[in-house]
Amino acid sequence: MARVYNFSAGPAVLPVPVLERARNEMLDYQGSGMSVMEMSHRSKVYMAIIAEAEALLRELMGIPANYKVLFLQGGATLQFAMVPMNLVADSTTPVDYILTGMWAQKAAKEAAKFAKVQVAASSESTNFNRIPQQAELNLDPKACYVHMTSNNTIFGTEFNYVPETGDVPLVADMSSNILSRPVDVSRYGILYAGAQKNLGPSGVTVVIIRDDLVGRTAAKLPTMMDYKPQVENGSMLNTPPTYAIYILGLVLQWVKEAGGVAAIEARNIRKANRLYQAIDSSSFYRNPNEPESRSRMNVPFTLAKPDLEKTFLAEAKVAGLVTLEGHRSVGGMRASIYNAMPEEGVEALVAFMQDFEKRHA
Repeated sequence: MARVYNFSAGPAVLPVPVLERARNEMLDYQGSGMSVMEMSHRSKVYMAIIAEAEALLRELMGIPANYKVLFLQGGATLQFAMVPMNLVADSTTPVDYILTGMWAQKAAKEAAKFAKVQVAASSESTNFNRIPQQAELNLDPKACYVHMTSNNTIFGTEFNYVPETGDVPLVADMSSNILSRPVDVSRYGILYAGAQKNLGPSGVTVVIIRDDLVGRTAAKLPTMMDYKPQVENGSMLNTPPTYAIYILGLVLQWVKEAGGVAAIEARNIRKANRLYQAIDSSSFYRNPNEPESRSRMNVPFTLAKPDLEKTFLAEAKVAGLVTLEGHRSVGGMRASIYNAMPEEGVEALVAFMQDFEKRHA
């Protein structure tokens, strides 16, 4: 069957060249006589795979030498707990959270088990349709860290600036927009991201952490939850998600061959502009978010006639445009147009939307 255009928010579309190479290497990885899924994570062959993945990530993101790169498990959700567990002294330690959506709220709720969570800003009163700007942030200079969610998958908003936090480390959940635009890593204390949107398949989580934040707490943490032994063991404290890291490495190679992060960003801007223009020029479709806060990765939209949503989704599926349902908490539609979504996919969606409007307006 022909491949569809998959607008899933995650696990999300992967680059076709990556899938093709993985297929070709499935039974015999570079003459080893075995699949990457079968080989020991301690073998020289696999050690080269994970080392190359880290080297490529460092190159593409310009990661400074005083930052460690970890390939962990548990998704970004586990980092909601690991960050405060590793950084705060006790439950009275203040930490600032910028609440811009459901995942930011979940991160704050988890942190409240270990620290004194302070809301530095929130856009909940307007249903998270905007990103609070720098002047709105009520930051505590005595906070242990400031936490942000750089892109809000469910609500379709994205930070287009880096908050100034002074000497307080900035921690960012970048799960849904990592590698979609250049990032100055040196402005953050910790970056973390589940892979299943822009980096690869589910199962591996990337954590980029500044040296001075490793081993910061004296608390006796469960070994697997402690950044220090994870760093000391090079992400191999236990068996890592070997195949997911291998695919992540292939995705990084694809990004490099595409011209790097700057070239990927230019394409993402074109895709987002094309889809938002189609929405804004129509009275049939609507995006609820303030234009300056709109995400390039996740584009939610509603119909002027909500009773047509099921028809829209059914006809879109027949047209090869799948997983366009909005998140169950907000409804409507949502097109996730991550790095691997080709421009042709966005054009196909826009053409379908325009045709659907002509037939149902």
